[in-house]
Amino acid sequence: MSDQHEMDEPDVFDGPPRVTNADMPEPPHPVNWNLLTAHELEQEWLALNRWVDWLRRTYGLTVAVVPPFWHHHPEMVWELSALHLHWLGAYDPEQNASAPLGWHRDFADARERLRYWVTACGTRGDRDRPTRQAAWPGEDPAPAIQDFTFTDRDTEFAEFVIAQVRKRQEAEDEFYASLADDEAP
Repeated sequence: MSDQHEMDEPDVFDGPPRVTNADMPEPPHPVNWNLLTAHELEQEWLALNRWVDWLRRTYGLTVAVVPPFWHHHPEMVWELSALHLHWLGAYDPEQNASAPLGWHRDFADARERLRYWVTACGTRGDRDRPTRQAAWPGEDPAPAIQDFTFTDRDTEFAEFVIAQVRKRQEAEDEFYASLADDEAP
């Protein structure tokens, strides 16, 4: 076995990325991705990405459960976010000793849902496409689905987060500007 392979191999006893009081100034609470400020959105994306990376490596999850581009699919973001928060609660030092068993039971259910969503959206290890949307009667037909390939997942994730945060910041700025316009004499 080469030294490089040994360096890349995760140690299952290392645990997830270290969480400090700076990361969690208060107990975990549900994350409503629709209501986060731009700053909160960035922090949540980064924390969830670190945890999902730890999760997939620790449990040997295939791309059929957690694909590289999970962050492009809201159904997976909501599921993984809820699973992350459940994990934080289950492994909280104040929690009872059987809480991790409950998390693992729920994790088994979550894996089945994730497999379903991966199949439904068609994302793969080397490419991604938007989740198919069915048009209801009276709506315009859904746009054609096109696969996108990415060569560097980490770079793509960083660009994705920057774009999401910028979009959220623009919405916040527009909202606050509208308040200022309402207050103008």
